[in-house]
Amino acid sequence: MIDYTSWCEIRRLAESGLSVPRIADAMGLNPKTVLKWSRIETFRPRAAPKRPSKLDPYKPQILRMVEKHPYTAQQILREVRKQGYTGGRSILQEYIAKVRPVKHKAYATLAFAPGECAQVDWGHAGSVRVGNTRRQLSFFVMTLGYSRMMYVEFTLSQQMEYFLAAHRNAFEFFGGVPDKVMVDNLKSAVLEHPRGGAPVYHPRYLDLASHYGFEPRACNVRAPHEKGIVERAVAYVRASFLNGLEPETFGPLNPQARLWLDEVANLREHKDLGERPADRFEAERKALSPLPACGYDVSVSRTITASSQFRVVLDTNRYSVPAEYAGRRLTMRAYPDRVLLYHEHQLIAEHPRSHQRREDVLNEDHQRALLVYRKNAREQQALARLMRLTPRAERFVQGLRDRRLRSRNHILKIAALIDIHGADAVRRAVEDAVDFEAYSSEYIVNLLEQRARPLDEPGPLHLTRNGDLLDLELPEPDITLYEQKDTDDE
Repeated sequence: MIDYTSWCEIRRLAESGLSVPRIADAMGLNPKTVLKWSRIETFRPRAAPKRPSKLDPYKPQILRMVEKHPYTAQQILREVRKQGYTGGRSILQEYIAKVRPVKHKAYATLAFAPGECAQVDWGHAGSVRVGNTRRQLSFFVMTLGYSRMMYVEFTLSQQMEYFLAAHRNAFEFFGGVPDKVMVDNLKSAVLEHPRGGAPVYHPRYLDLASHYGFEPRACNVRAPHEKGIVERAVAYVRASFLNGLEPETFGPLNPQARLWLDEVANLREHKDLGERPADRFEAERKALSPLPACGYDVSVSRTITASSQFRVVLDTNRYSVPAEYAGRRLTMRAYPDRVLLYHEHQLIAEHPRSHQRREDVLNEDHQRALLVYRKNAREQQALARLMRLTPRAERFVQGLRDRRLRSRNHILKIAALIDIHGADAVRRAVEDAVDFEAYSSEYIVNLLEQRARPLDEPGPLHLTRNGDLLDLELPEPDITLYEQKDTDDE
């Protein structure tokens, strides 16, 4: 007996024209074996001979026992060992699993009156790229029990705010609210459901139910058949809408799903009802309770402390707040599409919710306030240094503000000159500027530079020629004027 690889090699060498003896020599086989397998066109491995089992003599008895009563493997093992069975338990269990009749559970067909009940569930749809990361893609399904009218919404999370918002959107889609809503035992709806006991609902889900006026109904533990209508709806979404769809981004999904609901899902002939859900919904619409005047606030609130970089964190993303709230306790209200931040019930920041990871969501106004604060602090420090130089600095500053458009820049420059030229030199220049009413930093700079520049000492005067001597000739004074004045006095 040879294996499949050897047979392929024999066939290849034979087709290449190599003789049987040479093939046998090359492969180390008997020539008769090579001749036999070279003529076989389809490889069929010979079945290994079946070895007898210690369980064989007892199989008829085991078969009778499992058909008569659902005995356990341990009970059957004890019985056959009384008859002399010496084998192991594992082969006995394998044989029982093959021959035991499979019993399928029977479920009653659920029927609901118009407006009586809706069923909800989540479905998973892989992942989708969002910015610099990939997020798990989920879809929420609500189906009305009577008409099988369906609502589908895709989300990037199954957290509480998304769960509540999907309920609100579904009720608005149907234009009313059913009497009951059946849910699975997911933590957003049911905190605890002991087997055989009453469920403990989440307070937020009870608040939603009270707002819209429906009664929540949790299925029994491990009993998904109790909401089989929505289970089949989830499978239908996967088979019809998602089959072959590979979304690159999240944005177009919900508009596409809404179009699919309006043109396909709710207009198809339902195989269990033999009617279109949209046609049956016309009768169910009238039985739904009216929507409340305002929609339910689906936000989830939490108390959070802003960091020293005036940021708060939600799902690894950072959101800015005004700089003056750094280090303070704030209230964050997270919606599926936005994030609101409050300080003592006053709204201080609002951002679109980011579904990326580790993104810094910054409002430039929040940072600008910090920069203005720092700028004002620097200006106040510069002004204080200038005022400490001389009592006349106040008059100089007032002159700057009266005659210069950007007096702050002049004050900052003059304060910087103190570090360069010293306080005494700047004080003298400021006082001179007041005397000459020259109110500008440029005048101060000019004075300081001139006084800092050393002057050349004058040298002696050398006269090399007599012609260079100063020869001054003064005319004789005319004293007749004085004589005339004396005559007049007499």
